[in-house]
Amino acid sequence: MAKPSPPRRIIAENRKARFNYEILDTIEAGLVLAGTEVKSLRVGKANIAESYASPQGDELYLINASIQAYSQANRFNHEERRHRKLLLHKRETARLIGAVQREGITLVPLRLYFNERGIAKLELAMARGKKMHDKRETEKKRSWDREKARLLRDKG
Repeated sequence: MAKPSPPRRIIAENRKARFNYEILDTIEAGLVLAGTEVKSLRVGKANIAESYASPQGDELYLINASIQAYSQANRFNHEERRHRKLLLHKRETARLIGAVQREGITLVPLRLYFNERGIAKLELAMARGKKMHDKRETEKKRSWDREKARLLRDKG
């Protein structure tokens, strides 16, 4: 009998992205990482809350993502907030760069995780920023759904 594959292990999640942005599409991308960065990720020391992806030339880079220094690495450690290259197919990269330049789309990371094979992946979203009134509407809807669930639970 085949052994079931282990679930994805989430390292970091950008929870505010779904509140601040309207998510249009998501894409899985690989990352170019140093050895100490991978070890630090395995310990769970990463933050993608204020990061974004940006085109530089004909490539995409993850900017402002924080992967803390690995404590046992001494002088061979990595820079904490360096630009990290994203690994995508050429067509996907060209499509994303075109969307950013022409349509004003923002590339926001949603999750950083290890896939079934143990490789670090980034779930990247094509997103458009929400206006303040859209955020208020989302908050009202979420509050009402919570209240409705509470009422239904209490009644029956």
